[in-house]
Amino acid sequence: APLDVWQQFLLVLGDGRLLRHSLITISEIIPGLLIGFLIALPLGYLLAKSPLADRLLSPYLIASQAIPVIAIAPLLTIWVTSSYWARVWVAVLVVFFPILVNSIAGLRSVPIELYELMHSLQATRGQIFRKLEIPAAMPVLLAGLKVGATLAVIGTLVGEFVQPKSDGLGFLLVTARYQFKTDLVFVVLFTLVLIALSLYALIALMERRLLHWRNNTRQKQGA
Repeated sequence: APLDVWQQFLLVLGDGRLLRHSLITISEIIPGLLIGFLIALPLGYLLAKSPLADRLLSPYLIASQAIPVIAIAPLLTIWVTSSYWARVWVAVLVVFFPILVNSIAGLRSVPIELYELMHSLQATRGQIFRKLEIPAAMPVLLAGLKVGATLAVIGTLVGEFVQPKSDGLGFLLVTARYQFKTDLVFVVLFTLVLIALSLYALIALMERRLLHWRNNTRQKQGA
C-alpha cells in the first residue's frame, strides 16, 4: 500500500541507508555519463567527417549494439579489477552509442552554405569547429546527452546487479527483492526515477544556458 511505501521511505531515510546507497550510485552514474560523452564526441566527429572511417568502423559499432549489456557486464567484472570502475564502465557502454549517433547527426546537419561562408571568410579549421560546427550541432548533442543521462542510471543499476558489492541502490533493490520487502523495492525505484529526472533537468538547464542565442533569435523572428 502507498502508506507502507511512505513509512518504509521514512525508515530508510532516517537510518541513513537510502542516502548512503544513493550517493554511491550517483558517484557511478556521473563518471559513466561523462566518460561515455567524452569518448563518443571525438569518435562521432571522426565518423561524421571521414567517409573512410565511417565505412570501416560503423559496422563494428552497430554490431556491438546487438550484444546485450547484461551479457557484457559479467565480463567487465572479470576484466576490471575495481568493482567501482566495473560498474562505471557498464554505464559508459550504455550511454556511448546514443550519444555517438546524436553527435554524428548533429555534425552532419550543419548546412553546407555555412561552411562556404566560413571558407569565404578564410576561417581556419579550428575556427570552423569552434564557431560553426559545435554551436550548430549543440542542440542535437544535448538531446543525446539527455537520453544518455537516463540510460546511465539503467547502466549503473545493471552494473550493481552483477557486481558483488554491498552498496548502491542496485544492491539495495536486490536485497529488498530477496527479503520480499515490496515497499522497499518501490522506495528504491522511486529514488532511481528521481535521480534520472534530476539529471535530465540539470542538462535541460544547461541547454537553456548554452542555447540562449537560439531562443533570442526565435523571439526576434516572432516579433
